[in-house]
Amino acid sequence: MSRFFRQAGDSDSESSSSEEEELMSSDEEAPKTTTPAAKPVMSRFLKRQGESSSDESSSEEESEMSDDDEEEERETAKPRVGRFLQGASSDEESDEDVKRVVKSAKDKRLEEMEATGKVMDNALKINDWVAISTEFDKLVRMVQRQQNVSEPVPPFFIRTLANLEGSLNAAVAKDKESKKKMNASNARALTAMKQKVKKISKEYEQELKRFQEDPEAFEREYQATVAPEAVPTPARVKKAKKADEEDDEEFTTVGKGGKGIQFTPENIFKNLQVVQENRGKKNTDRMEQIRILEKLLEVSVTPYQRIRVLLALIAARFDYNSSVATHMPIDLWIAAQKEVDQLIATVVQEPGYSIQEITEDYDELLERSPATEKDGVVRVRGSVISFVDRLDDEFTKSLQNIDPHGTEYVDRLKDEKVLYCTICRAQALYEKTKQEDPLARVVMRRLEHIYSKPDAVVHALETTVAASDIKPSVVLSSDGQTSSLIHSLCVHLYKSGNSLLRTRAMLCHIYHYALHNDFHTARDMLLMSHLQESIHNADVATQILYNRTVVQLGLSAFRCGLIKEAQATLQDIFATQRVKELLAQGVHQQRYQVLTPEQEKAERQRQLPFHMHINTELLEAAFLVSSMLVEIPLLASIDSEEQRRKVISKPFRRLLDFADRQVFTGPPESTRDHIMQASKALQNGEWEKCRDLIQSIKIWSLMPECAAVKEMLAKRIQEEGLRTYLFTYAPHYSTLSLQLLARTFSLPLRTVTSLVSKMIWTEELAASLDQSAGVVVFNRIDVSRTQQLALTLAEKVNALVEQNEKALDQKLGVSSTWNERADGGKGDKRGEQTAERNRRGDRNRGGVRGGARGGRGARFAQGLGSQMAGNTQRNR
Repeated sequence: MSRFFRQAGDSDSESSSSEEEELMSSDEEAPKTTTPAAKPVMSRFLKRQGESSSDESSSEEESEMSDDDEEEERETAKPRVGRFLQGASSDEESDEDVKRVVKSAKDKRLEEMEATGKVMDNALKINDWVAISTEFDKLVRMVQRQQNVSEPVPPFFIRTLANLEGSLNAAVAKDKESKKKMNASNARALTAMKQKVKKISKEYEQELKRFQEDPEAFEREYQATVAPEAVPTPARVKKAKKADEEDDEEFTTVGKGGKGIQFTPENIFKNLQVVQENRGKKNTDRMEQIRILEKLLEVSVTPYQRIRVLLALIAARFDYNSSVATHMPIDLWIAAQKEVDQLIATVVQEPGYSIQEITEDYDELLERSPATEKDGVVRVRGSVISFVDRLDDEFTKSLQNIDPHGTEYVDRLKDEKVLYCTICRAQALYEKTKQEDPLARVVMRRLEHIYSKPDAVVHALETTVAASDIKPSVVLSSDGQTSSLIHSLCVHLYKSGNSLLRTRAMLCHIYHYALHNDFHTARDMLLMSHLQESIHNADVATQILYNRTVVQLGLSAFRCGLIKEAQATLQDIFATQRVKELLAQGVHQQRYQVLTPEQEKAERQRQLPFHMHINTELLEAAFLVSSMLVEIPLLASIDSEEQRRKVISKPFRRLLDFADRQVFTGPPESTRDHIMQASKALQNGEWEKCRDLIQSIKIWSLMPECAAVKEMLAKRIQEEGLRTYLFTYAPHYSTLSLQLLARTFSLPLRTVTSLVSKMIWTEELAASLDQSAGVVVFNRIDVSRTQQLALTLAEKVNALVEQNEKALDQKLGVSSTWNERADGGKGDKRGEQTAERNRRGDRNRGGVRGGARGGRGARFAQGLGSQMAGNTQRNR
């Protein structure tokens, strides 16, 4: 074969043989041994003559190397087997292994900390605060991991912290020069580092102090702590001891980053700070925070510690329910109420401590006592009145969300006694500390709990206050008169500088008088306060209270037998056809109005609890009966122009017209049916049937002194029946015996004479009284044709003037009713009411009744009167 082919074959064989040998050596030999590359092996048939000697020497070398490889394989055979089959013999064979340098996890952590510290030193030389901030965060995490395994803080970290604090102070001292050279990110990192170092320095304040006093002693303490752990002990003994310790140990509360929390009096403020820093964060377990604070309260020793922990614990309980729509769990509410009582008791018993909303800054990690303060009073930042307000609001919210027809509502309502006692204790606290603004707020809360309740309920609430160890200065008197208690609380609020509290106190006072049937006092207070002129500027809750007060005033007039006053008072509310909404007892759904979800939610949140509702069916019955007793005599005297203008109640007239249009009238079922049929009977002179229908209404049983109210109604029906009879049948008589009238309507002769005399005096009846004969002499006035045409012309001119006034009101943007405006809002009504009174002050329309109502009701009755006048004229 030619030399060219031999050389090519040689090269191929050499490369292939070298690759085979490398693979074999990597498979057979240990990873430690390295063999020199063997010479390429050529085919025996392609050897040249000059290569025989070299081949022999290389074969000898290969035989020596193979012998060495076999010996190494025999030596390394045992370790390779032990790598997979470690067993009981591994302990004996471990002594024969080569000793290696093994570092513990603690040493590795220390080396890692030192490496991080070197990086921080290098970054400090070039003023790179971004890198320093990053490495410092890493160093802090390392120290936290070391503390998690119950190892002491290494001196290296304390030394780095102290040096870093000094470097920061130097950098801050050169703040003006350095910030000009710094970019924005570096400046932000410097600011962040100041805050981080300040925070960490507070956590390790004791270690830093000991290190700065004597660094060598601090180092020796660390070595002495670490030295016992370095003593070698058998592995099995260690494992056994560790297992026994794990069996004996109990579970430990773990804080942020897995760090164990120690519940000791010395660590209370540090743990409080950690809890407060986590407050409001997204992934914070609120219940776990409450448990931690409860344990801190158990280990608290001094009054200052108890006050601080209680302030944080009560706030944490209120934070548990972050939703506005749902109420606070009842068990948490009861616990918070007891803790508020405990907080008040602590402050009252310790005169050297005071809780105030605004205080000077103080270190929250240090213990404080009256001896360390300048004036001997430790002022703690907090607010007891805010806790009382929140307790009361959550109680109301729970009543709003609980079904009022179940037993759960009644059980929840029993908690009002303890809440009222807490409010009174808070009042006693603020009376002692003489804080006027919180005192007025807590007195208002107390007043709102008792102003609308019967005397028996108020006595039950005051009994709990009498049994308490902390009592306010104003309590129920020995004679048991609740009016004196309400009066004292309201007088205190009248002296307050808060106008809203004064307004609400006045409304509560008026409500209480009206509830106890003192109508004239309540009416005089309402008129003298002029609240009806400025109530539209108040908040929604105060407007609701005003509506409730006006309604209760109308009911008081009705119970006292003042029918005209009751009808005039309730007219404004019922004219709106939104009674439930104005009293916050339901959401009114209007046909062409769609509430947004936010508006609907706000409406439901301001609803009153069920036990505070005023029965709207009873309210409607009182209003319709009052309207019947006023309207029916006026309808009978419709022929006179003066009476024609005095149409009073549009809702009653609408119902009456609807009842007149009915083809068939069945037996009455609802309250309205009873009143409408009683009205028809009264129009026909059947006063006994009217009385029976009115007294058969079942809703009267809900009114206090039901029997007296029914007796009063029977008497008023008799009197108004007499008036209606005289108006209706006067044109058919020339004289009428008073004795006959007395027998017909079962009234005393004196009463009949008084009624007839009054009608003649007010010119409602064209007649004269002959007392000697005991008769009424009716005077007929014959109107000539010319006079009749003149009266007709005057009526048409009057109707034209009314239409012009209405058109002017619409042009100026003033609508026809008091609660509606052209822009859909409720606007300023004072100017409109003043203009209305000025326009109509000189006219004597509506007599005494229209003038007394004024404003809202006067214009409403006036418009309805003009419509009735026009309809009557057209009928003629």
